[in-house]
Amino acid sequence: GFSKQMVEILNKHGISFSSFDIFSDEEVRQGLKTYSNWPTYPQLYVAGELIGGLDIIKELEASGELDTVCPKAQKLEDRLKILINKAPVMLFMKGSKQMAKCGFSKQIIEIINSTGVDYETFDILEDEEVRQGLKTYSNWPTYPQLYVKGELVGGLDIVKELRESGELLPILKGEN
Repeated sequence: GFSKQMVEILNKHGISFSSFDIFSDEEVRQGLKTYSNWPTYPQLYVAGELIGGLDIIKELEASGELDTVCPKAQKLEDRLKILINKAPVMLFMKGSKQMAKCGFSKQIIEIINSTGVDYETFDILEDEEVRQGLKTYSNWPTYPQLYVKGELVGGLDIVKELRESGELLPILKGEN
């Protein structure tokens, strides 16, 4: 019950955290009580320092200090902006540039590789939150999605059209 309450408080405040099941390791369960000089669970640590148990967390919440003590979870939109801008040319696809996991992704990397322009990829199959969130963020429902300098260029059909019109290389080089 106390652990559940702690998790509910942390989630309510959008606090980024991970947990360890003390029932899975009796040595850790007993050793942590000695290490922290705190006899009960749950125990909340921030940056390796014990903050306290549930009563302390409730006090911090009531005083408004909890949000300043604990790190916030990164918002999905902020995370997407960081990923989109990870490299000047960023491709969100199924698989990687070393191994595409669908025909559309394979075709787009062949086209980009033929330009000689350096690019990074993100495998949307490895992260469902990004996979779904990017569709909404970009207002583009399918993959692959190609970004240059943080701006959506489009998917495979757009990239094919740009290649045929001669516009792809200048766009990839950031000249457009």
